[in-house]
Amino acid sequence: MWARELEAVHERFVHRFSRSEPRESALAYMRGLIAPLQRKNGWTLAEEAGHAGPDRIHRMLNRIEWDADEVLDDVRQYVVDNLGDPNAVLVVDDTGFLKKGTRSAGVQRQ
Repeated sequence: MWARELEAVHERFVHRFSRSEPRESALAYMRGLIAPLQRKNGWTLAEEAGHAGPDRIHRMLNRIEWDADEVLDDVRQYVVDNLGDPNAVLVVDDTGFLKKGTRSAGVQRQ
């Protein structure tokens, strides 16, 4: 069921990419984001997709020309069409945790 819905989301914005390679990379990227990986970075997402390295994912994110705002609009419309409810309530949870240490890069509240 998850795979079908992920493909349905992908179908909403796949036309924003002019070539098949970034279309495939976008789907692989989304699959990686929802995969139960301990860490999610270019390498782990690429490994989850079966790629030898992160180049394809990085290229799709950084070098291929596509409009992130248009893709966001497409995904937003999918959410409204499939999850929208006039009685819905949005809950924002500012729960976080403090990381340990003072010298590591990125040590701040997450």
